[in-house]
Amino acid sequence: MSASFLLEALASRHDRSAFASGEERLDRYFKTQVTQDIRRRVANCFVAVEAATGQVAAYYTIASASVSTPDLPPDEAKRLPRYPTLPAVRIGRFAVDRQFQGRGLGKALLADAAVKAMGAAPASFALLVDAKDEQAVNFYQHHGFRPLGSLPKVLFLPLATAEKILLGQ
Repeated sequence: MSASFLLEALASRHDRSAFASGEERLDRYFKTQVTQDIRRRVANCFVAVEAATGQVAAYYTIASASVSTPDLPPDEAKRLPRYPTLPAVRIGRFAVDRQFQGRGLGKALLADAAVKAMGAAPASFALLVDAKDEQAVNFYQHHGFRPLGSLPKVLFLPLATAEKILLGQ
């Protein structure tokens, strides 16, 4: 991501009123509901802000989750403890304002989510996403996510893999 953007927690100083990703449900959530979810402690929201203007260019939410171990692909599950579920971090909402699309913000937000998940006190095995459509599935798969079990729009990315793919380490 270009140095012209800052990644930070959503705060009252961020103007959400003009945000327009082209996906009405994501825009409405960001404008009207996200602060309620933060207050209720069911999600945290992070924004990419254009440094020069202070305009919110993108956002994502994360929350704790779990992944059912039997739903993991066998090649992944065989290396893990035989627990019924494993801890994960779910990317709940994820959107880039139309005027900022195509600038690499999506990958930067995924990398930021991975860094936050790896740095959290409770351990997490993976990032989870519920892709809204095939275009979103393709975006996440391009960045290393894999389908989870029989749910083709629920994808996961082990944090160890995220560290290699998204962070280049």
